[in-house]
Amino acid sequence: MKFILRYIREHLGILLAQLLFSGIFAAAFYLYRLPLAAVLYPAGICMLLGSILAAGPVYKAYRKHKKLSGLKFLSRDVLAGALLEYREITDEDYRQIILKLQGEMQSREERMQDSYREMTDYFTVWVHQIKTPIASMHLCLEAEDTKLARRLTSDLLHIEQYVEMVLTYFRLGMETTDYVFRTVSLDKVVKENIRRLRGDFIIKKLNLQYTPLEETAVSDEKWLSFVVEQVLSNALKYTGEGTVSIFLEEPKTLCISDTGIGIAPEDIPRIFERGYTGNNGRMDKRASGIGLYLCKQICGRLGIGISVSSEVDAGTTVRLDLSRKDEAVEAPPVQAFSRQHL
Repeated sequence: MKFILRYIREHLGILLAQLLFSGIFAAAFYLYRLPLAAVLYPAGICMLLGSILAAGPVYKAYRKHKKLSGLKFLSRDVLAGALLEYREITDEDYRQIILKLQGEMQSREERMQDSYREMTDYFTVWVHQIKTPIASMHLCLEAEDTKLARRLTSDLLHIEQYVEMVLTYFRLGMETTDYVFRTVSLDKVVKENIRRLRGDFIIKKLNLQYTPLEETAVSDEKWLSFVVEQVLSNALKYTGEGTVSIFLEEPKTLCISDTGIGIAPEDIPRIFERGYTGNNGRMDKRASGIGLYLCKQICGRLGIGISVSSEVDAGTTVRLDLSRKDEAVEAPPVQAFSRQHL
C-alpha cells in the first residue's frame, strides 16, 4: 500500500494533467451549450482504460522496487552484476555511477590498508627497538639498591608496560594472533606479576594480601598475564595507602581488590570503552583510557568474563571469571581496548 501511495504521488502530475484536459473539454462544451455528458462519459472511459493500461507499468515498477530493495544486502562485488538485468537507459546510467563509486571506494580502501600496514610495521619495529635500551637500563639499575634506583626501576617498568600496550593494541587489530590454549597455573601467573610490580608495593608501602589460589584454567598464559598485570597495575596506581588483595571466588573467579580511591557509579558502565578515563582520568592527566579496554577485548577472545565493582573512597574489585570449559576457544573478531584506571 505504501508503494502504491508513493507511486501515485510521483505520477500525480500526469493525473492532474488528465483532469485538466477533461476540464478544458467540459468548459468548451459548456460554452457552446453542448451536453456535458458528451465529455464526461468518454472522459470516464478514458480514465478507466488508462488505469487498466497503467496497471502493467505499476506492477513492473513494484517488482523492480522489490528487487532493488534486496540488492542492498548484496556484497559490493555482486552488486554491479546484479544490475545488468535492468536494460532501461537510466538503469545503465546508475550502474555506471555505482561502478565508478565502487572503484573509488576500493582505491581508497587499498590506500588506507597500505597506510595502516606501514604504521603497524613502524610501531612494531619501534617497540622491539625501544626494548633494547629499556633492558640496558634495567641491568644498570639492578647493581644499585637505593631509594632513587628503586624509583627509577618502577618508572622504567611503567614505560615497559606502555610499550607493551602499544604492541598489544596492534596485535589485536591483526587477523591472526598467537593464541596457545593450555592448562595454566593461576598462582604462577599472579606471582610473576607480583614479582614484576614489587617495586611499587615497596615505594607506596602497600600491604599485599595474597591467598594461594591452587587453581588452574585453560587459557593463553601470555595474554592472561597481560590482563592480570594491567588490573594489578591499576590497583597499585589508584591506591595511596592500604591493601591490595588477590583471592579466588567460586566458581573459579580471580579477584584483585584494592582500598584505593574507587570509581564513581556513573563511570562504571563506561570503564571498558576505548579512551574513556572518567573522574579518575581527569584527576590523573596521564590516564589514557586504554588499559581496561584492552583487558576487555583480550578477555572476550579468551572466553573470560571481566567485571568491576567499586565504591568511591573505599576501593575497587576486578573479577576475572575463568569458569569455562577446558576446550579450545575460537577467538572472536577484534577491536582495541580501554579502562578508566589506566
